[in-house]
Amino acid sequence: MVKTSELRAKEVINVVDGRRLGLIGDLEIDLEAGRVKAFVILGGSRWFGLFGRERDIVIAWDQIQKIGQDVILVHLEAGA
Repeated sequence: MVKTSELRAKEVINVVDGRRLGLIGDLEIDLEAGRVKAFVILGGSRWFGLFGRERDIVIAWDQIQKIGQDVILVHLEAGA
């Protein structure tokens, strides 16, 4: 079993292009089934936060390839 605090400390990497996506900021949970539906990586702030934030990246559970000790590997197609 993995704690959410442990998940939030892991860097998320896209295996398609090797890009670092960031850290998990939130989880989408299906309360009826008791399962995690998706990880959410919060978009960074633009220019000191004056112009809002970039878009959040939502990674569906089936796009997660591997949760390792240090990183989480995901498969996101180009342009995601």
